[in-house]
Amino acid sequence: MINLQNREYCPNLNEIEEYVANPHFGDFCSTIKEKYKTKEKIEFSSCSLEKGWNIKFKKSGKSLCVIYPKEQYFTVLVVVGPKEKDMVESVLPVCSSRLQEIYH
Repeated sequence: MINLQNREYCPNLNEIEEYVANPHFGDFCSTIKEKYKTKEKIEFSSCSLEKGWNIKFKKSGKSLCVIYPKEQYFTVLVVVGPKEKDMVESVLPVCSSRLQEIYH
């Protein structure tokens, strides 16, 4: 099993998928890659809250999302840029109160 805190060894996407052991992880990554015609970039983050290896998806130099893998689950940080802001905020009222709170 990989150690996501080990800066010396960069895992590949298959190793991370095996570590996460959640069927939605592979589906999510595949969907992002196909829909946006992009590849993942695996990077080590020294951020104190989420230290370790994470997966970034970018398109034309702009961040789409960052995946923070955990055992059995993963967290996705979705980047909402100026072009997406109005659309996201138009659907926000029908989202859960927790998602609204996270967004704000």
